This record gives sequence, structure tokens and C-alpha cells, in this order.
Amino acid sequence: MRPVSLDEVAGQSHLLRRGSALVALASPDTTTTATSVILWGPPGTGKTTLAQAIARSSGRRFVELSAVTAGVRDVREVMQDALTQRDLYGQSTILFLDEIHRFTKAQQDALLPGVENGWVVLIAATTENPSFSVISPLLSRSLLLTLRPLTDDDLGMLIDRAVDDPRGLAGAVTLLPEARDALVRLSSGDARRALTALEAAASVAGPAPDDDEPPADTATDGAEAVPEVTADHVAQAVDRALLRYDRQGDEHYDVISAFIKSIRGSDVDAAMHYLARMIEAGEDPRFIARRLIISAAEDIGLADPQALPLAVAAADAVQFIGMPEGRIPLAEATAYLATTAKSNAAYLAIDKAIADVRSGGFGRVPPPLRDAHYPGAKRLGHGKGYRYPHDSEIGVVAQQHLPDELRGRRYYEPTNHGSERDVQARLEKIRRILDGE
Repeated sequence: MRPVSLDEVAGQSHLLRRGSALVALASPDTTTTATSVILWGPPGTGKTTLAQAIARSSGRRFVELSAVTAGVRDVREVMQDALTQRDLYGQSTILFLDEIHRFTKAQQDALLPGVENGWVVLIAATTENPSFSVISPLLSRSLLLTLRPLTDDDLGMLIDRAVDDPRGLAGAVTLLPEARDALVRLSSGDARRALTALEAAASVAGPAPDDDEPPADTATDGAEAVPEVTADHVAQAVDRALLRYDRQGDEHYDVISAFIKSIRGSDVDAAMHYLARMIEAGEDPRFIARRLIISAAEDIGLADPQALPLAVAAADAVQFIGMPEGRIPLAEATAYLATTAKSNAAYLAIDKAIADVRSGGFGRVPPPLRDAHYPGAKRLGHGKGYRYPHDSEIGVVAQQHLPDELRGRRYYEPTNHGSERDVQARLEKIRRILDGE
């Protein structure tokens, strides 16, 4: 089912617009200016597919190397052959290098003369951030193109095509809608995974039963019944009992709700269970990371000030390394948040303050706190009487900050949990000083 041209490629429309670098590479017109490119994206998004489609469409000579097996000697031989082909036959060469992040600095250095002098047009593929895995001189001579995970619509189109296309199942099975949806959910933006699961599910469905009497929904003209692939066949084929998890349905909200409530309830084992369910069902890891950040601020707060930075770090890590390794920082953050001290005092404080503002509970900013930097402000009394806290030995001075209408109002009430115990004791002293006691 590998596309033979760029027109058959599913997804990546942002890279395949008219006049783009990839379209220029695929042009049969070898006089078209071609730029070396580095394709960066998750597995199964079409990096190799794009390279091979370009090879079939263009008139350029195509050479493929894998960074897993190729060495410096192989690279130099390709460069020498490309130079010979250019000088003797006027033919340009496309070098496709898979998994370039596995190349050492010396191996990447061997690519530079050919790329810089135009002996080859490099198409390199990587699943890791090229800024950290590709040497700067090679990056500066190449165009970095980022591939996106395939959308559900893209995956659905791929699956439908594979069912009917002679290169695929050629109509040997019928795919029921619920099975199609299950395959899309399972694939998580990975075309290779979708096609592999489809092939396995079709094998499980097997040939139609040879009954004397055809089923009610089968034609009676003597033609052999076509096997139907169901959601159960998909589940059997890929051994995923949780394929019924629906990223847009009740299960999606039920599981994430149970996940957050388990963290809030300090049940780390339950939290890990629900995290595993979401990961195995193909839930967007960025969605999980966002919920962890919210939980750190809402349910833990200042009881453990390190919870929020750790949750944000986990989200950054997932974005940086992707899946499946992204499950590890997600698990670390989940374990930390579930086992640390809890407080929702900051969350309650902002909600109480917002409720006051919405109900009209606000007034003018006290004159000493108003901006006094623009001309004429001081004549209006702005800033007059303001006491600068840093002038005090203890860093706090008696002063009114809230509007008169809200004077004495308390929003933040720290708990006795974790680090918030220290905050509570300090806040009591601060409030006494602010009130002039």
C-alpha cells in the first residue's frame, strides 16, 4: 500500500502545497532547483513514504541508506558515485538516509561535501529532534520539515483504500463501521500501525462460513459471502481489550475523571491503572499531561510547590521525546502527584475572588497603590502615602491593598498539609502586620 506518487500520500498537506520543497523534488523536471530536506516526525507519519514517492515521481537517481547499517565508507562511496553520475551523465542523485539521528558526528560530516557542492540532494528522516541529533552545518544546509501525526480522517481514508485496493485486501473482506473506528483509535496517527492491524483483523475474520443457507444479509445469487471484520475481530487481532475506549465519548471522560480523582485521593495504584488504560487506548499524551498540570495546581498547590514545575516538566518531556517513551515522565509525574501532600486552597481562593468580582464586589484601587508615573498623577494623589516594603527590615509594612469595599476580606486560607503548614504560620504574621496589629 506504499503510495507511488505524492498524490496518494495521506496527510501532511502542509508540506505538499504547490511549489513546496517536496513537490519540487518530485518534479520530473530535473532542472528544478532542489533543496536537501530533513523530515522530522513520529513513526508511521510518512517519512519513508514521501521519500519513495519522490523517487518514483522524479527523474533523479535514487539511493537509499539506513543509518543503522551504513558507515562513513558507504556514505563516501555514494558521494563519489553521485559526483560521477553528475559529471558524466548529467544526472542528479537523491540520497535518502533513514534514521539520521543514529549517525555519529563523523558520519554526518561525511555528508557535508556532497550536500554543500550539490552532488546529492539529501532527504533525511528522523524521529528525534534534529536540533539535538543533527550537526549544525548539515542543519543549516537543509530545510527542516516537521511531519504531523495523521488525523482520524487521514487514517480512515488509508484503511478504506487498503480494503478495496488490489494492492491491499482487494475487497476480500467487508469492514464494519465499528471496526473501522476501532482501527482508527488504535492507530494513534500511525499509518503503519493502522495497516498492520487491518491485515491482522482481516486474518482473524477468515473466510465466510460454508453454510447450506446463506445469512439474511448475504446475496443469494450463488456468490461466496464476503467475511465481515467486526470490532471484536480487531480486538482479537491486536490483543487490546480496551479498544472500546472512545476519545470523544463517555469512556474518555470517565477514565480521565477516575484518573484525576485517584490522584486527588492519593491512590497511586489506581492512578497508574487509569494512566495505562489511556496510553494503551491511544489517548493523546498531551491531553494527559495537561490534566496533570491542572491537578498539580488545583489539588496540590502550595502543599508541595514542586508539584506544578514537575508536571510542566513532564508535559515538556512528552512533547520533546514523544511516545512510547513519553509514558515514563507521565508515570513519574502521576506517582509524584498522587503521593504528595494535597491542598486546594489556592484553587478555592481564586474562585472566591472571581465570585466577588462577578457579583460587583469591587471598588476603586486605594490611592497609594495607583500608578503615579504619568504626568499629573501626583496632583490627583496617586501614589501618595505608599509605603515601600523593602524599606522595612522585615519586608512587610502595615498598608491597605484591597479596595475599601473589600477591606479585611480573606480569600486564601492555607491548610495544615505539607509545605502549606509553613505558609499558614507565615501568613498569619503577615496579615497581622498588614492590619497594623
